[in-house]
Amino acid sequence: QVQLVESGGGLVQAGGSLRLSCAASGLTISTYNMAWFRQAPGKEREFVARGGWSDGFTYYADSVKGRFTMSRDNAKNTVYLQMNSLTPEDTAVYFCAAVRRSFGGRIPSSYDVAYWGQGTQVTVSS
Repeated sequence: QVQLVESGGGLVQAGGSLRLSCAASGLTISTYNMAWFRQAPGKEREFVARGGWSDGFTYYADSVKGRFTMSRDNAKNTVYLQMNSLTPEDTAVYFCAAVRRSFGGRIPSSYDVAYWGQGTQVTVSS
């Protein structure tokens, strides 16, 4: 059974930083393209970052480029999202995801996700 468990969310002031973790079990992250999505209240779930084995690159949404960094520790089977210079617009539930192996593009949509984590709340106060 695949499980993706996020942690590290919380309340932070604008300009602050948080690091999210996603511990995977039931799958090996080095064999999947892993991604982060987020969903703000009243909005659709949106792509944040994707990294993976298929092409060796990491892709970011324009809204987080230069502020967020996605990384992985294969030995711990864990994916991370370092978030710096946070703004209130970053407030959302953040989801870890394992992208379907059939996905061949750069930026996955929600429909390209095989497995989801339960999400972790990030709230940025102004």
